[in-house]
Amino acid sequence: MKVINLHQEEEEIIRLAVENNRHAQQRIYSKYASKMLSVCRQYIKDLHQAEDTMITGFMKVFANLGRFEHKGSFEGWIRRIMVNECISFLRAQKKISFLEDVYYKEDGFNNIESNFSVEDIQSLIDSLPDGYRMIFNLYAIEGFKHKEIAEQLGINEGTSKSQYSHAKRMLQEQINKLKNYQNGTA
Repeated sequence: MKVINLHQEEEEIIRLAVENNRHAQQRIYSKYASKMLSVCRQYIKDLHQAEDTMITGFMKVFANLGRFEHKGSFEGWIRRIMVNECISFLRAQKKISFLEDVYYKEDGFNNIESNFSVEDIQSLIDSLPDGYRMIFNLYAIEGFKHKEIAEQLGINEGTSKSQYSHAKRMLQEQINKLKNYQNGTA
């Protein structure tokens, strides 16, 4: 039985895609498109705008594919491009604003009730103001540190922490309302 080295196969597909091999580019797109649409959808409420942003992101992926150094995850590299494209889209739409706020409180909001569907949770995140949603996604979903977020968005680290704290508080309030509604006590 012959064992196929998946890493070598991925490197070969990337090499071919760099050479503008359309079949290789299609394989990359097919493999990652649904995951990257989910990433874009976390930042952009409208599905059509998220799809457009994802497509623009893939154009940047293919334009910069020769710069991928095969250090770390290829999917992670694509994901970072998608996140940056979402931020650029929201900036261009002037849909994000950050209030300079020094209020920051670390609290214990780390788990969401498991009886909520993915759609319920996404809807709650979508209900956040754009700036709160962006900071929440960058910190809680993508795993960026507040210092990295501040540098990427051109804001103070304290503002990032504050926006995240406000987002968590709003989510907790929405979760409580949803739980009350589901329990019939709303």
